[in-house]
Amino acid sequence: MIHYQNDKNLSAQDLSQVFASSGIKRPYQDLERLQKMIEHADIIISAWDGNKLVGIARAITDYSYCCYLSDLAIDHDYQRLGIGKELVERLRQTLGAEVSLVLLSAPSAVDYYPRIGFASTDKGFVIARER
Repeated sequence: MIHYQNDKNLSAQDLSQVFASSGIKRPYQDLERLQKMIEHADIIISAWDGNKLVGIARAITDYSYCCYLSDLAIDHDYQRLGIGKELVERLRQTLGAEVSLVLLSAPSAVDYYPRIGFASTDKGFVIARER
């Protein structure tokens, strides 16, 4: 049974393991950087199987107009069970109807997001990080 939490009560090691096992491209070996990612997120909704972190939605928001979903990662062994969709739904419930949700998709996930309610756009721009 998967249970969900809406708090930052997870460790950098937990986050590292779910990033590594999900296939998402993140600096999962840099625990100090992951800890900063946890501390500076506005919202973290996590999915747990017992004491094992199996999914994460990590977001930055103003709680009024816009929210950037910076990470949506599900452990490979738990993918295709509806966990990602549930994390996004819980994030949307937390944000409310007046806040838009935006993200940058990994190439391998481009087909996934429309299936859970996202619309594609060609109006986005990025200045990539240097490391």
